[in-house]
Amino acid sequence: MRNLFRRILAQFIVDRRVLTLAFARMADGIGNSFLIIVIPIYVGSELITGTTFGLGESMVIGIILSIFGFLNSSFQPFTGRLSDFVGRRKPFLMVGLAGLAAMNVAYVFAESYLTLLAIRGIQGISVAFIVPASVALVNELATTQDRGGNMGVYNTFRLIGFGAGPVAAGAVVNLGPYTLPGGLAISGFDAAFYIAAITAMLSLLLVTVLISDPDATKANAGADLSIAIRDPTGKNLLDPIFTLGVASLFMATAIALFATIQPQVNERLGQGETWFGLQFAAFVLAQVVLQTPIGRASDRWGRRPFILGGMILLVPSTLVQGFILSSELMFVARLVQGVAGAMVFAPSLALAGDLAGEGESGSKLSILTMAFGFGIAIGPLSSGALVDYSFEAPFIFGTALAVLGTILVYTQVEETLETAHSVPIGSDD
Repeated sequence: MRNLFRRILAQFIVDRRVLTLAFARMADGIGNSFLIIVIPIYVGSELITGTTFGLGESMVIGIILSIFGFLNSSFQPFTGRLSDFVGRRKPFLMVGLAGLAAMNVAYVFAESYLTLLAIRGIQGISVAFIVPASVALVNELATTQDRGGNMGVYNTFRLIGFGAGPVAAGAVVNLGPYTLPGGLAISGFDAAFYIAAITAMLSLLLVTVLISDPDATKANAGADLSIAIRDPTGKNLLDPIFTLGVASLFMATAIALFATIQPQVNERLGQGETWFGLQFAAFVLAQVVLQTPIGRASDRWGRRPFILGGMILLVPSTLVQGFILSSELMFVARLVQGVAGAMVFAPSLALAGDLAGEGESGSKLSILTMAFGFGIAIGPLSSGALVDYSFEAPFIFGTALAVLGTILVYTQVEETLETAHSVPIGSDD
């Protein structure tokens, strides 16, 4: 048992700055995911008024939530490219986290739908400063021998934060109002917004005190930052990083189809909200458990086998969700889909990091993070439109995307590790 614990602990031995950044993203992930639960309730409360331009409440909620993802993904290539140009990551992290914290406080004073939309939009832009800079920094603090493991550790803690937030958010709102020392009372909504702001400030503090830019990043500022679509080597038709971006877009879209069809899923399976919550969480659970070990394994045995295997596994795990008639089997399907996602995400970032030249990490890796973000936004919109035709239609659509992504990876992406590494996990060598 002791040896097993040591092996598990060894999985998380990384550069101190990578671990600090992972904890910082976990903290801001808790606060940001709070809002996914709180905002719909807040919009539906009597505290928010104003014109909705003839739109229904559910559509207003959808727009407010989705504006975050679209602006976040749209701005990532620009902030990633800019961080490469100036040769700094830390200032971008600080600007993004400060903006996130300020906007979390701003929710307390929001009184209209348009104000909420503006606040959520600014938050999306703020996070666009954080994501490319943080992934680029993890890449630059890693080497070819441990890049997959570092990406896995970073993503594991980020997902823990993202998964923990919604669990606590509903309780914080429902248990309000709260009486603070001195007799000051705050509502459950205000408490949730303040908690989200505090987590962002904690992340900002960690980054300010413990994170520093590598010297190599500063030395290579202003390097060639062009984004290639065609393979510059001429071996394949498409650039491998661009191909991985497209595959990530397809994967994220297929995964996110499930999010917005809760009523249809529950009706078809004859289940309640608890089962749907478990099925939705199954994907995140698999990601949290497997991101780091799969990232470590990709450092030993190569990136491509895991990416290709994950895309292949995504095909049946997406398709069966359209035909399953059991709550238990739907949980298993979502769990397998999470395994597929874990096999693709960290090794893809590692492979892109292997290919990125000095001073290019922000530009290159932002292609993958942007594509994944767009997929998470497109998936719910696609399922919402396609489910009107039949329950199976969204999942058939997602399966087609997964098949196309698999073909692209198989034909356009080559291995970046020349040999398998035999360095023991957790070794400093």
